[in-house]
Amino acid sequence: MATLLRKIGLIRLHDRDTEDPKHHQGSLKGTKGNQKNNKHCQTANETNILSTPEIKAKKLDQNAKDKTPGKEKPSKDASKEKQQQQTGGGGNKSTGASSIPPLAPHRQHCTQVRTRRLMKELQEIRRLGDNFITVELVEDNLYDWNVKLHQVDKDSALWQDMKETSTEFILLNVTFPDNFPFSPPFMRVLTPRLENGYVLDGGAICMELLTPRGWSSAYTVEAVMRQFAASLVKGQGRICRKAGKSKKAFSRKEAEATFKSLVKTHEKYGWVSPPVSDG
Repeated sequence: MATLLRKIGLIRLHDRDTEDPKHHQGSLKGTKGNQKNNKHCQTANETNILSTPEIKAKKLDQNAKDKTPGKEKPSKDASKEKQQQQTGGGGNKSTGASSIPPLAPHRQHCTQVRTRRLMKELQEIRRLGDNFITVELVEDNLYDWNVKLHQVDKDSALWQDMKETSTEFILLNVTFPDNFPFSPPFMRVLTPRLENGYVLDGGAICMELLTPRGWSSAYTVEAVMRQFAASLVKGQGRICRKAGKSKKAFSRKEAEATFKSLVKTHEKYGWVSPPVSDG
């Protein structure tokens, strides 16, 4: 019996020693493969766990904390609310239109003052009994007058010229600015063509009282015309009788340019003639 057991033990030892090494390596590989599969499964399980909503929320919170705070762009709704607050609220167009201010009251007041003043002066001129001047509105425009000067000093050379040339009047154009009577009117000679008498190119008139510096709101159109008539005589004004030149009409554009130039000159060097006190 003991001999039999020894033989069996020897057979087992022989089988173990003669076992195929390749088979043994394959079994090891299988074990390693199982370990890799287990590892993959663990990773998959971890991925599945991290993809749950709770973990995602935690990740988003962590990312928001890690980001540095920056200037956020205002949304469209926020921009609209800001605009509504700046404009006094309400996106209604009618509300915005009502917030637009009307025309300046000061301008309306100046227009009313000018109108009342010119209407009054026009009535007073028409009531004059000496036929010194007459007025015609240019295209029924209250602010644009054609004034006829019928009389100058009868002892003057100019009056003699008017008689000899059958000139019944000296025609002038007077336009009144928006802020009249606080600013002077613009006045120029139309016909006849005059020489000297402080009448310059284009029919511009060199008189200090027609400038902002020399003007006073107390002056009336009649008073200005009387001053002009006196200046014509003092400046030895004459009717131009030169061939060709006498028929050339005065130009408003030229008169305005000449007047601006003479005002600059006199503001620099002073007004010497005719002074306001003359006449």
